[in-house]
Amino acid sequence: MLNAVIRFALHYRMLVVVISMAMLVYGSYLATQMPIDVFPDLDRPRVIIITECPGLATEEVETLVTQPIEIALLGASGVQAVRSQSTAGLNVIYIEFDWNTDIRAARQTVQERLVTLDAILPEGILPQMTPPASIMGQIVVAGIYRQQGPDEGELYPIGKTGLLAELAPQSGEQEKIQVWQPVDRHRQATWEPVSVDNVSWEAVEPIKEDLPIQDDPQSTDDRQAIVTIDGTEHIVDFPSEASRRLALRTISDWVIRPRILKVTGVAEAFILGGDRKQYQVRINPAALLEYGVTLQEVEQALKESNINTSGGFAVKGETERPIRVLGRLGPEPDRVVHDLKQIPIKANAKRSVLLGQVANVVEGAEFKRGDGSVSGRPGVVFTIVKQPHVDTRGLTDRLELAFAEAEDSLTADIVINSELFQLRNFIDRGIFNVAEALVIGAVLVIIILFLFLLNFRTTFITLTAIPLSLVITTLVFRAIGYLSGTELSINVMTLGGIAVAMGELVDDAIVDVENIFRRLKENNSLETPRPAIQVVYEASKEIRSAIVFGTAVVILEVVSKRQIVSWVGLKVA
Repeated sequence: MLNAVIRFALHYRMLVVVISMAMLVYGSYLATQMPIDVFPDLDRPRVIIITECPGLATEEVETLVTQPIEIALLGASGVQAVRSQSTAGLNVIYIEFDWNTDIRAARQTVQERLVTLDAILPEGILPQMTPPASIMGQIVVAGIYRQQGPDEGELYPIGKTGLLAELAPQSGEQEKIQVWQPVDRHRQATWEPVSVDNVSWEAVEPIKEDLPIQDDPQSTDDRQAIVTIDGTEHIVDFPSEASRRLALRTISDWVIRPRILKVTGVAEAFILGGDRKQYQVRINPAALLEYGVTLQEVEQALKESNINTSGGFAVKGETERPIRVLGRLGPEPDRVVHDLKQIPIKANAKRSVLLGQVANVVEGAEFKRGDGSVSGRPGVVFTIVKQPHVDTRGLTDRLELAFAEAEDSLTADIVINSELFQLRNFIDRGIFNVAEALVIGAVLVIIILFLFLLNFRTTFITLTAIPLSLVITTLVFRAIGYLSGTELSINVMTLGGIAVAMGELVDDAIVDVENIFRRLKENNSLETPRPAIQVVYEASKEIRSAIVFGTAVVILEVVSKRQIVSWVGLKVA
């Protein structure tokens, strides 16, 4: 069969050259479109369940929550292993499936088993499946923070004018306000100063509470100033540091995170740092005794408030209109606090007891474990997790664009740094190192070939095996991806394998071309030389069996070593 291939190639030489050139061009194009990763796709079908158990200790979480879920999942179709971690108030369960299991079928199996636990788990405990994520999951870590001004002061936006007021620290009691016109938020050297005609400070009236709390760590020290610029007065708010942290976390939760989750390929975006805003009801025990109200009555009144309900329909003539009972609070924070204070807790003969009479209602920060900072400034850190089978480098480019779009919608004092950590940099570095070794090996092959053959034409013919083998590998990758439904990637392992195989490829080409070159040289020295095509065919046929068997021995050796390593690895595991 190989002899027939050789005869065909020699007879249709021009056709073989054209096909080789077409494969070289098309294969090179496909190589530029293939995903690049540091390792091949090793994502085993896996489902993760997270269950929040407020108020339960570790032993109670293990006994009341973790064990019932594990028992329900054991023996499910395709389940290979179930592992769990329990801690105070939280448990995480990992369910691993067979490699051939589709992830959607695996999640459906887990969901069917979780439904059977409704009457077994404690009240209010709801297990939840996390989104499908890659084992190489965390691909980008980004941060958002408030930068300092050119004079190292704190920056505050001036309404919707796009201007920033910098409250520069001074040695005296009077603080200096410098107004800036930002051009590029990342290059403060481009900012233009704006002249200020007059500055007058105004005191912000604190919200009066019926039950003041002494030494309140969440109490604010907000201020206001009226800044006159070109004859126009602007009110500038100077919130306290606690209020700024609350606002930064609110922006992260409601502006940036939804924009990130919109990006195709993102599985989840975790947020750490900042202060998550709450409306806190701080009970006064003395007031509860004075008004005869129990803590359970306060809790029940809060549960029954903040609800919109339907009152049916009002039919007037041929028109039918819905009746709405509006009970939701807000939307402005001050209005929410005011409405909460007016919630009736207990009805008496003369008047109802309101929430504001037995508790303080304030905006405060949720209790947190851990914090985040960016460039030495208090900030919020985003950790982006990708979905399985998604190109890391392409997804990183889309995330950078999404962060830039979100940043453009914010005031210039807020900066988003999307380069705290990028897995793409590690991938690029690893690919560069392997590609560098590949290029060095190719250059050494060229030098050695020329030194041994001392013929440019023969050296060039031999080296055509390298690019052709590379592009054929790309075509095979694309064909396997098309048949299997999973796109293969260029990674350190594939490039390393190509680098190792390059020596074998060039070795076969050297043996063939060198024998042809020697036979042609001998034929030219004859008195009646034979046709060159016949000499080439016979010279290639002469050493074909040796090349085939030699290559087969190398392949068998590599495969046998791989099987031994896999067997040892299984035994160790």
